[in-house]
Amino acid sequence: MTAIRVLLVDDDPLVRAGLSFMMGGTDDLEIVGEAADGGEALDLVDRTRPDVVLMDIRMPAVDGLTATERLRGRENAPQVVVLTTFHADEQVLRALRAGAAGFVLKDTPPAEILDAVRRVAAGDPVLSPTVTRQLMDHAAGSAADTRRTRARARLAALGEREREVAVAVGRGLSNAEIAATLYMSVPTVKAHMSRVLARLGLNNRVQIALLAHDAGLLEDDDR
Repeated sequence: MTAIRVLLVDDDPLVRAGLSFMMGGTDDLEIVGEAADGGEALDLVDRTRPDVVLMDIRMPAVDGLTATERLRGRENAPQVVVLTTFHADEQVLRALRAGAAGFVLKDTPPAEILDAVRRVAAGDPVLSPTVTRQLMDHAAGSAADTRRTRARARLAALGEREREVAVAVGRGLSNAEIAATLYMSVPTVKAHMSRVLARLGLNNRVQIALLAHDAGLLEDDDR
């Protein structure tokens, strides 16, 4: 079994030491590097080629948000999991829009942090529907109308079934649940998902959910 390669990025050496200690006791996770700020992390990604980056948001010099945006804009970028102390935070939302696969709180039990790394490496976002809704509600405000107009313009590129899949993703359904709800096979769901991501220029399910929310598709679905 090939170990999941993990890069730790946090300006607090105690946090890095704690995470390193946790993962050092596993057979399937390997720490390939540690960084104290986002700029250092970007350089280390090139040298160490991690599968997952655990990224703190608030750091000196280059913060985690900027680093996430730059990193996810690259080809073959590793997955990013944001480390934060807040459930609903504007910077966390921006990181998710930039392509982070989810976030974990720093006081999350060790076993759950390890599970989050494994899930993200397997392609599953680490973000529950409840937390997704909380973040979306937190972001609502004066810019909501502008976001809706822009989001609907982007989603106009989707076909009817692709739109249905996007709505289901926004509701937090798994591929199996989407298949059951829309009466299609799981491979068909995956094919639609790949087309949605390609057509919209996105790279994970969290971004689909956020865009569906911005466009008001979830509200339309509820009516």
